[in-house]
Amino acid sequence: MAKKKKAQRKASDVWHIYKVEGDRLVTTNKVCPKCGSGVFLAEHKDRWSCGRCGYTEFKNKPGS
Repeated sequence: MAKKKKAQRKASDVWHIYKVEGDRLVTTNKVCPKCGSGVFLAEHKDRWSCGRCGYTEFKNKPGS
């Protein structure tokens, strides 16, 4: 029987979380207050959410 081909993994998008300002490395996303440093909140249209613990912060709507 022929061997199955392994699916190629998508490259990690971790480099989108960080930004270089001068000689410092700054994070662009918020850090989860429950999980601590190293776990970032994902930015959605109307909220920030943690994929690890499920913590959610809703963004304020203008005019509300």
